[in-house]
Amino acid sequence: MKVTVERAELLKSLSHVHRVVERRNTIPILANVLIRAGKSGLELKATDLDLEVVESVPAEIGQDGATTVPAHVLYDIVRKLPEGAQVQLEETGDRGTLAVRASRARFTLQTLPEGDFPDLAAGEFTHSFKLKAAEFRRLVDKTQFAISTEETRYYLNGIYLHVTEPAGKAKPTLRAVATDGHRLAQAELEAPDGAAGLPGVIVPRKTVAEIQKLLEDKDAEVTVSLSPSKIRVAVGQVVLTSKLIDGTFPDYGRVIPQGNDKILMVDKGDFAAAVDRVSTVSSERGRAVKLSLAEGKLTLSVTNPDSGSATEELEVDYSAEPLDIGFNSRYLLDIAAQLEGDTAELKLADPGSPTLVRDSTKSDALYVLMPMRV
Repeated sequence: MKVTVERAELLKSLSHVHRVVERRNTIPILANVLIRAGKSGLELKATDLDLEVVESVPAEIGQDGATTVPAHVLYDIVRKLPEGAQVQLEETGDRGTLAVRASRARFTLQTLPEGDFPDLAAGEFTHSFKLKAAEFRRLVDKTQFAISTEETRYYLNGIYLHVTEPAGKAKPTLRAVATDGHRLAQAELEAPDGAAGLPGVIVPRKTVAEIQKLLEDKDAEVTVSLSPSKIRVAVGQVVLTSKLIDGTFPDYGRVIPQGNDKILMVDKGDFAAAVDRVSTVSSERGRAVKLSLAEGKLTLSVTNPDSGSATEELEVDYSAEPLDIGFNSRYLLDIAAQLEGDTAELKLADPGSPTLVRDSTKSDALYVLMPMRV
């Protein structure tokens, strides 16, 4: 194999594929990236057996061939090469090494045979649809923070993607939902052509993070293909294929409150800043902040026996009966960061019931937050 490729193109591609590779691997080949040179150019591929990323790079092919080299080492080498450099990759099959040359620098990397590299057999995809990267990115961004990290509840370790037909809407919607049991995030958009009848699938947390990074060009077109066990996302020259979580997502509709009649309207920026300030003295474990509501006034307070207390008052739009309720301050800040408008709308019921948070812009995203005892 003999290839010449521009450093910037190779670095961009390696930055996409090397992230899939786990730093610690019991299977040596999984620490490597597959490099294949052929008529279509240079192809890079990495996998962790659950997730696979393949990207094509324009290159000058001197001789066809394929091999695998340590992914993180190759990425670090290319990253440190001077800008504008032409990188030469040359494999000598008899010695089992890959020579990397650029300018006056030369590296020799140990290789493992291409035949040992695993292939994530995708099978057949039953559904496929296209949408703008900005739309798909919004679904992911609005919900990913609420994904559970609790491994025992593995079915919550991802985003639940499904098509639904909500009451009052003429067309079906593509909806993303994530929850960790303490908070829930939901975002939706009009279902694209081809999404009808889509099976409800749970996209794993690591896959969600990689998809986010691939959707940097907001105007790019994304092709999403799904089967009951796999998802494939194609953007430009990058194709990501991943296994889905084999589990049943809970009936999240039951936890979205419908009858909360106490409505609080508050300036999002002022509210987030005040929560951030008073939570400075909260304990690392609890992070609890108490919201005391009275007509036209919200008092935020934190009491920590170890470090002290804090209070702050805000003028708000609230005319229901007084209410004291506690929340995890970090969860409040996470939700506030997702709101697009200037005003946050909180629909409350009582100190023990979940609160519904929406955007004043009436966007297609909503958040549910469980209260804490304070």
